[in-house]
Amino acid sequence: MKKNYQYLLMLFILFAWGCEKGDIPGDGDKDDDDDKVEINWNDAANSSSDALISSFWNSSGQYFNTNNGGNTTFQYWPNAHALDVVIDAYVRTNNQSYKTIIEQWFTGVKARNGNTWNNDFYDDMEWNALALLRAFKATNDPKYKDAALELWGYIKEGWNDNAGGGITWKKGMEWSKNACSNGPAAILAARLYQEFGNPEDKEWALRIYDWLKSTLVNTNSGAVWDSIDSREGKINKDWIFTYNQGTYLGAAVELHKILNEKSYLNDAALAADYTMSSLVNNSILKSEGDGDGGLFKGIFVRYFTQLIIQERLDEPVRRRYLQFIKLNAETLWNEGTNKQNFLFSPNWRVKPGNTTGLTEQLSGCMLIESAAYLQKENYID
Repeated sequence: MKKNYQYLLMLFILFAWGCEKGDIPGDGDKDDDDDKVEINWNDAANSSSDALISSFWNSSGQYFNTNNGGNTTFQYWPNAHALDVVIDAYVRTNNQSYKTIIEQWFTGVKARNGNTWNNDFYDDMEWNALALLRAFKATNDPKYKDAALELWGYIKEGWNDNAGGGITWKKGMEWSKNACSNGPAAILAARLYQEFGNPEDKEWALRIYDWLKSTLVNTNSGAVWDSIDSREGKINKDWIFTYNQGTYLGAAVELHKILNEKSYLNDAALAADYTMSSLVNNSILKSEGDGDGGLFKGIFVRYFTQLIIQERLDEPVRRRYLQFIKLNAETLWNEGTNKQNFLFSPNWRVKPGNTTGLTEQLSGCMLIESAAYLQKENYID
C-alpha cells in the first residue's frame, strides 16, 4: 500500500508541474493559441504609426524618405499618404507630437516640390489636396484649407473633352485619362462641397464620377479599368488595381452622403465585392509589389473603411466586409509584421527584414489604423 501511495503522489507532482508549465491545451504559455489572443488595435496602431515616423521621417528636410535604409529621395505623392496616416494617428490619440509632424510636413513638402503645390501629375496633386483637406478638418488651421483649394484650382484645369471628358493623368499627356486621376478628384470635389457648400464642387463631383463610371468601370462586375487612350479610344482593361477600386467606391460613398441615393452604395459595394473576390490571395489583399504598387491596397482600405461605416449599408454586407478587413489586419499583424521595428512588406503574410519602402509601410499603417478606428467605434472586437 505504501508503494501505491508513493506512486500516486509522484503522478500528482508530475501533473501539477505540467500545469504550471502550460502543457494543458488552452494554457497561456501555449504557442498554438497565440493567434487567438485578441489584439489591442489602438496599441498596434501606436506602434506602426510611430515606426513610420521614427524610421522614415526626414527631420532636416521635413518629409518622409523613400525607404528606411538610407534612400532620402523625395517623392511627392507617397508623402500625401504619409500625411494621411499621421492625421489618422492625431485624430485617434490627440497626441500633439503628431500635430507637430503635420505642421513640419506642410513646410517641407512644399519646399521639396519647388516651393509650390503645383505638379505635372494631376493624381499626385489630388492625393495631396485630399490629405490637406483632412489636415484642415483635424486642426482647423486655415493654411491647410488654402492649400487644398489652391490645388483644386490646378486640378480642374486637367479636365478636357478627350475621351468624352475626365481629368487627364499628366500635363502634356492630355489624351491619357486614368482612373487614378478621376476617382480621387471626385472624392475631393464631393468633400469640398460637404465642407464649404460651394454648389460648383457638387457639380464637379457628379461630372467626374459619371464620366468615370461610364468610361472606365465594368458595371456588371465592379472592375475599374486603369485608363483610356483617347487617340485610339483604347481602354486598358488588363490593369486592374486595388487603389482604383478604392477611390471609385470612395467617390460613390461621398456622393451617397450628399444625395442619399442608395444606388451609389450599390456601386461602391459592387466594386468592393470585385476586389474581395478577384484581387486577393486566399482572402488577403494581394501584393502589388513595391514602389508605387506598394501603396495601392492601403488606399483601397482607407476608402473601403468609409463604405463599411455607412448607416444604410445592409447589415449582412457590413458583417462580411468587417470579417474581411479584420482577417487582413490579423494576418498582417500576426504573420507579416517585423515586431522588432514594426515594419511591413508588400505581402501581408511575409515579414520584411530590417529595410522596407515607404509605400509598403504606409499600406500596412493604413490597415492597422483602420482596425484601430473600427475597434474604437465598436465595429470589431
